[in-house]
Amino acid sequence: MAAEYRTVYTGGEGEIVEKKSRFIATAAPVRSEEEALQIIEQIRKKYWDARHNCYAYVIGERGELERFSDDGEPGGTAGKPILEVIKGEELRNTLIVVTRYFGGTLLGTGGLVRAYSAAAKAGIASSVIITRIPGIKLHITTEYTGLGKIQYILGQRGITTLDSVYTDKVELEVLTAEAEAEAVKAELTEGTNGQAIIETGAVCHFAKINGTPQILD
Repeated sequence: MAAEYRTVYTGGEGEIVEKKSRFIATAAPVRSEEEALQIIEQIRKKYWDARHNCYAYVIGERGELERFSDDGEPGGTAGKPILEVIKGEELRNTLIVVTRYFGGTLLGTGGLVRAYSAAAKAGIASSVIITRIPGIKLHITTEYTGLGKIQYILGQRGITTLDSVYTDKVELEVLTAEAEAEAVKAELTEGTNGQAIIETGAVCHFAKINGTPQILD
């Protein structure tokens, strides 16, 4: 069964200023290391005149791959703090690049750690974060007499109806979390005394965006 995880849905850009140094954080969703490296290179070209472009990313539904770079900053003061912010937010398939324009004043190791951490948090705050949920579509066929009970069960569980067709019978296509699918099917079967026909459809991922479930690619 696929894992449920938090990730960046729409990337953003946040900025902080510390002793005249600008720290610009770019957060982006990534699905592979190759994609992460491509985006890092794009940001380096965009901010070609910056002193540093430090980054960290976590790839995989369970965070199987972690990488970070201090890009010339003292070891452990940039990339690792960015990575710790990503992990602290429990984000997966996420990249954060923090670009620094040096302001002329040295911040010291502690100051750098705090600045890069704060910038990374600003990048996340400017992004749309979602929980990516493995889902399954269920196709339900029922007589009109069973519709009320089905709608009640779906409503109690907060399950979204994707489509409905009303002919001599009622056909519903609904979306539920993969982890709950068997329990939902059992409850619908019991609630309709076995009269509803329930077919398991396509597996997908979805997320609640602005309170509305949306199917993801």
